[in-house]
Amino acid sequence: MMSDGARPLSASAQKVQDDLRARGFGNTVIELEVPVKTAAAAAEGVGCEVAQIVKSLVFRGAQTGGAVLVVASGANRVDTAKLAGLLGEEVAMADPRSVRELTGFAIGGIPPVGHATPLPVYIDQHLTTLPDLWAAAGTPNAVFKLTAEELVALTQGEVVDLAKR
Repeated sequence: MMSDGARPLSASAQKVQDDLRARGFGNTVIELEVPVKTAAAAAEGVGCEVAQIVKSLVFRGAQTGGAVLVVASGANRVDTAKLAGLLGEEVAMADPRSVRELTGFAIGGIPPVGHATPLPVYIDQHLTTLPDLWAAAGTPNAVFKLTAEELVALTQGEVVDLAKR
């Protein structure tokens, strides 16, 4: 269930809203009544399909330690072998402390924008086949609606096939 928008946004959600506005995007961050810790719960909370939920995941290279953001459909698992092929090294999910340091947000609410450190972005091509998307907005209950075109423009990400089959 969504809030009526009368309450001010939490600090992290407001940070995402401010970043969207500063970039000239009119998307509106909303905060759901309850936290949504999974893509399925987020989809239920906003009334969409799980595939329309944008997961923002931080991976690190095993040799270099370099971090990248992978933006994937909530219905897909990321194929780390495909990602490793793109990066030229093995990869693993970043630990929660590193994620917070790099993005400024905790796992469970990582948005695709507004990060403390700009990261290279890879976008799951499946997201570009969907009409509307919902992305996390800084907290486990904050989200914003956007299109695939807006996602690409906001992140300047490279659209690639990263879905595990």
